[in-house]
Amino acid sequence: MKQKELYYAHDTDLKTPKKPFDRAFFEKLPKTDLHVHLDGSMRMETILDLASKDGVDIGADTLKKLEKKLQPGKNHESLNEYLKTFDLTLKVMQTEESLYRAAYELVEDNAKENVQYFEVRYSPILHTQKKLPVTAILESVVEGLKDGERDFGIKCGVIVCGIRNISPEVSMQMAELAVAFKNRGVVGYDLAGAEYNYPARDHLESFNLILSNNINVTIHAGEAYGPNSIHQALHYCGAHRIGHGTRLKEDGDLLNYVNDHRIPLEVCLSSNVQTKAARTMEAHPFKFYLDLGLRVTLNTDNRLVTLTTMTDEYHLAYKHFDLTPQNILDLVINGIKSAFIPFEYKKWFLRDAKQKTIELINGYDAEQG
Repeated sequence: MKQKELYYAHDTDLKTPKKPFDRAFFEKLPKTDLHVHLDGSMRMETILDLASKDGVDIGADTLKKLEKKLQPGKNHESLNEYLKTFDLTLKVMQTEESLYRAAYELVEDNAKENVQYFEVRYSPILHTQKKLPVTAILESVVEGLKDGERDFGIKCGVIVCGIRNISPEVSMQMAELAVAFKNRGVVGYDLAGAEYNYPARDHLESFNLILSNNINVTIHAGEAYGPNSIHQALHYCGAHRIGHGTRLKEDGDLLNYVNDHRIPLEVCLSSNVQTKAARTMEAHPFKFYLDLGLRVTLNTDNRLVTLTTMTDEYHLAYKHFDLTPQNILDLVINGIKSAFIPFEYKKWFLRDAKQKTIELINGYDAEQG
């Protein structure tokens, strides 16, 4: 048996289409998004409306002016410059109503493109400018997501973020919040923010609390700093997934460890180019990781700031990296296997999504007529 077959013993006969897959095909795929930030994924119309209702000065009163200010999809000089865009979106996310609305609309936006499960992450501490308690901030988002689940028929969860560049004390506060909301909407804990010069090991106390309470861990690592950041995330902080991991390729031994232990990578192609984590799309190690058999997942990172959707990310990967039908099926499966969801639900989800994906691939030619 070939090595590829060893990795994917679940393979079935997949047809290679006569015509390339179009964007509509990827929109129909049953997808996941495991790495998406709430404060980077609002609708521009909502930002304008909330600014008007809450009397917040965002320096723009029309969509055209707001777009010029935000410059969604822009390539930045660094991750830190990219993160400055969030200063604007955070201005209108300081009330319970605005947080509920942002969460609810994100469910609707995902449902429209057949993202069947997503995990949205954010740090409640960044939404306390009007002195809202962090519990109310988290409850508002959880409520918005639950109402969205009910109305749009998909599933989602919250990942609470500590922030590298604020303080370990704040990260501990966020970890305590995640523990309090375990099984009440929270599915994991993350460490986000500026990566360079802010090592994850400084936040060990928060991760000790999280792991002692059997909560899932994902950590931004290997985006704006090298493989040592990934090493810390795994071996100091006990990460179950790695956010981005773009620079993992620089350490072959660590790369093999990640592969052998089936540690998922939350790859965000468009965002990685925009933050200079990858110089160009062609230079991104995504296909190298996929061909090696790493558990690669595709994600948006920030739907607004990055100006993307899950459909766009799949279509982009397909065009740039010449993905095969098997690659596409593997990505769908990887997303489900990597999700922070109960095993019994995961088994059902996996069977259902695999069957639907195979049917979509093998029926594509007939649909094209």
